[in-house]
Amino acid sequence: MAQLSDDCFAFGGSLLAIDAARRMIVDRVTPVAGVERVPLRQALGRILGEDVTAPIAVPGHDNSAVDGYAVRFDDLHADRPTTLRCIDRITAGHDPSAALRAGTAARIFTGALLPEGADVVIMQEDCERDGDRVVIRPGIRRGANTRQAGEDIARGSRALPVGKRLGPADLGLLAALGFVEVPVRRRLTVALMSTGDELRAPGERLRRGQIHDANRYILAGLLERLGVDVSDRGIVRDEPAVLSEALQRAASESDLIITSGGVSTGEEDHVRAAIANHGSLYFWRLAIKPGRPVAMGQIGSTPLAGLPGNPVAALLTFALVARPMIEALGGAELHVAKRFAVVSDFAYRKKTGRREYVRASLDGRKARRFPKEGAGMLTSLTETDGLVELPEELTRLEPGTEVDFVPYSELI
Repeated sequence: MAQLSDDCFAFGGSLLAIDAARRMIVDRVTPVAGVERVPLRQALGRILGEDVTAPIAVPGHDNSAVDGYAVRFDDLHADRPTTLRCIDRITAGHDPSAALRAGTAARIFTGALLPEGADVVIMQEDCERDGDRVVIRPGIRRGANTRQAGEDIARGSRALPVGKRLGPADLGLLAALGFVEVPVRRRLTVALMSTGDELRAPGERLRRGQIHDANRYILAGLLERLGVDVSDRGIVRDEPAVLSEALQRAASESDLIITSGGVSTGEEDHVRAAIANHGSLYFWRLAIKPGRPVAMGQIGSTPLAGLPGNPVAALLTFALVARPMIEALGGAELHVAKRFAVVSDFAYRKKTGRREYVRASLDGRKARRFPKEGAGMLTSLTETDGLVELPEELTRLEPGTEVDFVPYSELI
């Protein structure tokens, strides 16, 4: 199983900044062992296990970027039309029949090999055909409309770096290089569980005071997007012995444990105590809102992310804490969410020293705050576009202020 380093973070009453938590994750979490080769069609979303070196050049030969006429640049007049005799017709996938001699041109199509001697292609729209001759307008530059061998990627160069999560374009590049199999990191197994006596699975009848477990479905969806194998451990009762047994069993069977709920300081919040009793607790309170009670630790040698019970806080802390842990364990490049400058249409006050995330919808470049604030409101996620990120030093926000906006697509 994956391991964290042995030194312990001495937490106290102060809150840990999210940037410090991210550095701690990078420092403490090491990738799991294991690289396997999978068919190219099965590699989407997987983490590249080795640098990929290009065995061939792409493109492999000089070729035409357009439909037109291949010519010698030195044959062209700079200030008046040029008339050349057309001696060949070259289509993609076929060799030219002859080299270009002075005063000749070749009809050529996109992707076709340039004949020897040709160093420019004139688009057919800039030519007039007259029998076996072609009249070319002036004004073209040397090398125009040609693609040079290896200009996309040179033979022997690094095509893709180890740790890259493979997307559709990456698969296209690998296919262009001739790969049928790809070396990727083995999939992580993540044990997922919710805690709380008030929780019931969807479809079960609710008694007074009970709610359906939404977080496990949110988190499972997020995990599946990251390409891990989810081991759904269900709902665990608020009993220390039961929770401890569930965590220890999950630790022996998975690479990472993610829990939802039970990480605060209440008498029925047992996750933090279980981590301390059966492993190490590295942090459990972050200087963020929503999502202050969030834990990073380990059970035995297996890392654990303990997320809050409120759905909004669970989603945000997954993006800020659990996702970097998964990327570090999987040997992936750590994702950095892009921020976009928008203008706030709302006023807001906050405490200094705490980073806050405000759910908002975009109207052009204007960010409109969701009218209800509770961290348990699922509609605040389904009816907004992302989060306005307010830095630690800010205490007061006025309408019309430029702020950073993080779309949900960048977080999750």
